[in-house]
Order: sequence, then C-alpha cells, then structure tokens
Amino acid sequence: MSNIEAKPLRLGVNIDHVATLRNARGGVHPDPLRAAKIAAAAGADGITAHLREDRRHITDADIDRLMSEIALPLNLEMAATDEMAEIALRHRPHACCIVPERREERTTEGGIDAAGQHNRLAPIVAALSKAGLRVSLFIEAKKEQLDAARYLRAPVVELHTGAYAEAGFAGDSRAVDRHLRALKEAAAEGAALGLEIHAGHGLTYDNVRPVAAIPQVMELNIGHFIVGEAIFGGLAVSIREMRRIMDEARGAA
Repeated sequence: MSNIEAKPLRLGVNIDHVATLRNARGGVHPDPLRAAKIAAAAGADGITAHLREDRRHITDADIDRLMSEIALPLNLEMAATDEMAEIALRHRPHACCIVPERREERTTEGGIDAAGQHNRLAPIVAALSKAGLRVSLFIEAKKEQLDAARYLRAPVVELHTGAYAEAGFAGDSRAVDRHLRALKEAAAEGAALGLEIHAGHGLTYDNVRPVAAIPQVMELNIGHFIVGEAIFGGLAVSIREMRRIMDEARGAA
C-alpha cells in the first residue's frame, strides 16, 4: 500500500490496429470510428490514434471523422515533423503525443530522445502548446529525458513500457523487476518535476497491474492487446476487462 494518494487512472484506447486490419484488405471495414464509439460506451476515457507519415493504419480521413464524431478526448500520436504539426494545429485535438518514428519499424520502438533533439522539438512543442493542445512526449524512463521534457515545457510525459513488457514475454523476471523499478522511479521523479505521468506500450491483462498501481501514473494508453483480444471476445468486453484490472490494481496501490 503506497502512502501517496492514488488518483483515478484514465484509460486511453488506441484504435490504430482496427485500421491496420481494415487496410490489410482495403475498403471500409472494420471502421476505426465505430471502434472509438464502442470504446467510449465500454468505459474508455479517451481515444488515441497515431497518424504515421506513411499512413500505414490511421489516415487523414480517420482523423477528420474522429474529430467530428466522437465526444471523448482525442490523443493524436505524431512524429516531430512540420507536416504533422500542421495537421495537429489544423484539427486541434485534445492532446498530441510526440513519438519517434522510422518507416522500417513495425511499431514504435522506444521513446523519443527529448534530450538529444531539443532544437527539433522545441518549436513544435511551443506551437502546439500555444494553440492550447496538451503536449506529451513519449520517452524512456530516464532522468535525462524527464529533465529534457521539463526544459521543453511539455506538461506530460508518457513512459515507454515496452522494455518492461518484452522482459515479461521473454520470462526474464529479473529484467521485469529492473524495468518496473525504473518506471516507478521515473514516475516519482517526473511528478516531482511537475510533469503529468502517463505510460503505455505492450501492456496486457497479465502485466498491467504493477504499472497501474504506480500512484503517479495518471493515464495508460493501450491498443494492440485490446484489439487483439477483441477478436476472441469482442471489443467492449476486452476494454471492460482491462478497465476492471486497472481499477482493481489502483485500488490496491
């Protein structure tokens, strides 16, 4: 039981891989907008969508429809490019999460180097913030990245939980403990700096509890696993189960 009061934990549902499935065959089915509406009804607190430069899953038209037809806050994941900044400023979603992006990767691999890319990130963070968008940086759980985020005046960081998740998938309990400890330390350090702490990547029913129990974490963004589980039990069922596990872990924190 932590001596820090744990506030309610938000769940952002990432719908990218609904679009991945649609684009595998072309056409309009399954519809990411329909998935977003189901997520809202099932207890999601927000919707996350990553508009990649190569448009491999979410498209510009998807962002148009999400902005006009859902009531939940939209968190737009985006690369630190002039094109994506212009799109974000045009649509003005609730939030923008700046992530690293390489065309050859299957999914986002690691956090953005906020410390090493200050000059690139600074004008984008400033422009988005000036427009009233909540800016977050998807970073590794490292002090230098937290310090860089604060220096850039990004109000939110999302801690990359991929290494923690991958260690668990590999059955390496010592690495799991090491990565979880780093996440806990980074969450505490970031909160002490005045940053709002989010987390995500690779989270599942089996590994989400320890992360959800970190009292400084305010939001988890989860997509691939939820969409994958939806194949077997339905999207609403998978979201409600993730929500239940998160809330249970939070209550025990």
